[in-house]
Formats: sequence, structure tokens, C-alpha cells
Amino acid sequence: MFIDSASIFVKAGKGGNGAISFRREKFEPSGGPYGGDGGDGGSVIIESSESIRTLMDFRYKRRYIAENGEDGKTKKQYGKKGKDLLIKVPAGTLIKDGETKKVIADLKEANQRFIIAKGGKGGKGNAKFATSTRQAPRFAEAGEKGDEKNIILELKLLADVGLVGFPNVGKSTILSILSSAKPKIANYPFTTLEPNLGVVYIGEGESFVMADIPGLIEGAAEGVGLGHDFLRHIERTRLIVHVLDGSASEGRDPLNDFYKINDELFKYNEKLSDKYQIVVLNKMDIPGAMERSFSIENELKEKGFEVFKISSVTKEGIDALKYNIWNRLLKIERDYKTFDEVLEFSGEEGNKNNKDDIIVKKENEKYIVEGSFVEKLLYSTNFDDIDSLRYFQNTMRKRGIVDELKRLGIRENESVFICDHEFEFFE
Repeated sequence: MFIDSASIFVKAGKGGNGAISFRREKFEPSGGPYGGDGGDGGSVIIESSESIRTLMDFRYKRRYIAENGEDGKTKKQYGKKGKDLLIKVPAGTLIKDGETKKVIADLKEANQRFIIAKGGKGGKGNAKFATSTRQAPRFAEAGEKGDEKNIILELKLLADVGLVGFPNVGKSTILSILSSAKPKIANYPFTTLEPNLGVVYIGEGESFVMADIPGLIEGAAEGVGLGHDFLRHIERTRLIVHVLDGSASEGRDPLNDFYKINDELFKYNEKLSDKYQIVVLNKMDIPGAMERSFSIENELKEKGFEVFKISSVTKEGIDALKYNIWNRLLKIERDYKTFDEVLEFSGEEGNKNNKDDIIVKKENEKYIVEGSFVEKLLYSTNFDDIDSLRYFQNTMRKRGIVDELKRLGIRENESVFICDHEFEFFE
């Protein structure tokens, strides 16, 4: 089954907690703090691959979670880093934000990698908090949480040429003749239920990829038939080959079909009108088709379209069409961009969450402090230890949290809720 879109949840591993330990060995009565750092959490990495064709694997598994980092150990030993989770997708896959639907990354080449969720950093052991005035710290740093997000994977086929047209105009047959593809072919609507790709060979080291885009009918852009599901695959093509039934054997007017299909393409995205389009009048072997074709050809040529008359049965005109497509492609720059809206960041910036976010606010007469930095600080604090408590208070002051609470009007002995834990405010 061809699956070209999937929604999944990814979560990177949490960093390991730093260890609280003291050196206790013979002849070392004052060995000092000895706790090691926690290991970093594993990241979730998405990699494009030529060996995968669809997003079928994501139909059944929707949650992907990387390994947590190991906690630090005594003797200043670091915890083991969590193993990264590698997710493979077909080349041509877009990674979109699950909420905004904007593109985070476009993996349009094989073996591209993108860190979609970065693992949390491991916390520091108590050995790292020793100072000249704090010689025996009884606290360590908690590990950071890993990134997590809902994303959408969307495949857009990488093809140089897209075959479009109503069902039964002969697109699949043309693809099978021009390339080594073997699509299912029969004389009934929607024979092609998924896009088919084929490589068309021109000569030594010269070839192009052609895709048969299925199910385009009137109303496709609004979701009628199959076209709505597959219109996205036209976006990356450099050139469109529009196939018409020149014989009108299905009882439809070829010119009317032409305008209807183009209307659907441009409704989906008006930028598709910028792509070069070749028109193919197929089924010229049927009696009366050639005579009827002249008026169709004249009208389309007046509008600036190249028109080719072929028969997929007798193969007449097939070679001329193939070499014309190739010559046209030589003049069109290879560009696999899509029409999707892209998030403002990209690359490494796209993998950074604001780890130091601090929110200080007053809601319903309650003073609230939130944020990943504050949460980490809170869970790193040993409130039974005076040094740890003093470190907590000093950090709150240095980060401007105390000043912001005072600006909001807090008074002595009033409550402050820090990550749902209640504290009493005092200077």
C-alpha cells in the first residue's frame, strides 16, 4: 500500500542526573565530593533513504522515543549517553510541525539527516559544585528533559516529469512504454491507485524519472476522487506532460478535459501554472481520431503549448515525445522545492528549544514561576541542605526572578508557586 503522509510523536531521551557522592577511602578522611555527571539523552534523528518508497511503516507505529542518559556514578564517572534513535524515511519526505503544518526540514536527497528532537543534557555531579567556600556540596544537577513534538511526515515524489490527465487516457501505458515501470493497466476508472515511477533511459548516463499521477478528475482539488491525495506529487516535477484521449473514446471532449484538469492543478496551487507543459494526444490509432485532432492541436498551439500525437498501441510518435521531453529538461533547472510554508528557522536552529525559558506571572492573585530552566533547578535542589538551598536562592536572584516578582507586587510571606510547588517569599 502506498502511504505518503503520517503523523507521529517523537521524544528525545532525558539527560541522566548528576551523582551525589563523596570520596571515602583509607587514608583519605577528607576526600571531598566525588559524584560524576549524568549522560546526555539520545536524540531522535530522521534520515532519508533511497531503499524506502512509502511511509507505510508509520501507519502502525506512531510513537518514537530515544533512550535516556544514564545517571552519573561515584568516582566522578560519567553516566552513559543514551542511544540515538534513527528513523528512516523515503527521499523526498517533508518534516512538518504538527501544530502549524509548516515545514521544519525537507529531506529531498538520499542520506540526509535531521535532528528532529535533541536529547537532554546530563546533569552535573556534586564534584562540579565544589568551591573554596562550598567544599562538600550535598546536591547535584538534574538532567534536562529531551525535546518532544508531534510532527507530520509528508512524501512528495522526486520526479522530473509528471504525467497528468483523466483516468483511461493512457498515462500508465505511456509510462510502461517509455520506462521499465510495470504499472497495473486495465480499462476502468481509477486503475492507478497510487503514483508510479519509472526511469526513462536516453543514452549512456542520460535518463530522467517520470511519475504517473493518478486519479485526477474534476473537483480533485476539493477532495473529489483520488486526485486530492496525490496532487502534492506534482509539485517537485520540472515538467508536466498532459495526456488527452484524442479519440474521445470515453465520450468526453479532449479540450474540455484539458481545461478541467488544468483548472484543478491551478486550484491546488497557482504556482503550478509556471511549470512547462507538453500536451499529448493519445489513441491516434483509433479511426477518426487523427481528423478530430487538428482542431484540438490548433487551439492548444495558439495558447503556446507543444502538442504531440501518439499511439500507445502502435507506439507511433513515442520516440519523438521522449526526446522532446529530454531536450526540454536540459533547459529546466533541477529544483525539488515544494510550495509549502517553511518555519522561520532551519538546520541546527530548528533543533533548539529554549532551554532557559523563564516565565514569571501573576494569575488570579497567584504568583507563578514556570519554565524548563526553573523546573530543572527545582529538581536539582536538596532543600534539606543549606548549601543547596543557598545555591537555589542565589540562582533565582541572578536570573532576575526575584526582581520580576517584586515588580509584579509580591510582598513578604506571600506564596509563590514554582512548577506547582508552593514557596513563601521573603527577602
